[in-house]
Amino acid sequence: MKELLNELTNELEGKSIEEQLSFLSNRFPGKVVFSSSLGQEDQVITEIIGVNKIAVNIFTIDTGRLFPELYELTDKTRNRYKIKMDVFFPNNEDVENLVNEKGFTSFYESVENRVECCNIRKVKPLNRALQGAKVWITGLRGEQSLNRSSMQLLEWEEGRQLYKFNPLINWSYNDVLAYIEKNDVPYNPLHNKGFISIGCSPCTRAIEKGEDPRSGRWWWETSKKECGLHK
Repeated sequence: MKELLNELTNELEGKSIEEQLSFLSNRFPGKVVFSSSLGQEDQVITEIIGVNKIAVNIFTIDTGRLFPELYELTDKTRNRYKIKMDVFFPNNEDVENLVNEKGFTSFYESVENRVECCNIRKVKPLNRALQGAKVWITGLRGEQSLNRSSMQLLEWEEGRQLYKFNPLINWSYNDVLAYIEKNDVPYNPLHNKGFISIGCSPCTRAIEKGEDPRSGRWWWETSKKECGLHK
């Protein structure tokens, strides 16, 4: 597996993101998926896929606790690029059991409770969405967090048995903003109000100037600020 990973990485390096995505979609036809949270990074990748009509399956996860602006952006993005974007939801029995046992806001009480909620609302739907895929495209950037700073352009995920492709891993936040402005990419208006990293509405706040971009996520915690999607 390491030998093939190195071979694929060598093929990707030096290519544009459009060329990288086209290469992977041709190498693994019908098995390349992109998980979009409709954040600014993800909108950049969606623009590249949509404009160039690259054969990548796009999906998003509706946790049931999202900002209304995100739903509006989802429809706007679908219409703009004439693309299909599948939506995956958490299992209703899992959510019902969690809320009935611990209430609607148990995630504020402990890191363990918060991780449990993220697992039910995000990780389990993601795992369903990735079934059968060989390449998982993400919008991760290395400077977003310490955990992400060590991630590579292409990685092998042993647990999910697929390749994880991070085309923006070496981009800066300014690179993302410049691309959005240049190409008039639609984005969530909450970004203009200090919401840099946007998750579920009860777990996300705007940040002040100079604060770490991830400080607005689960702000009451001192954890590593990850939900479990990208361990």
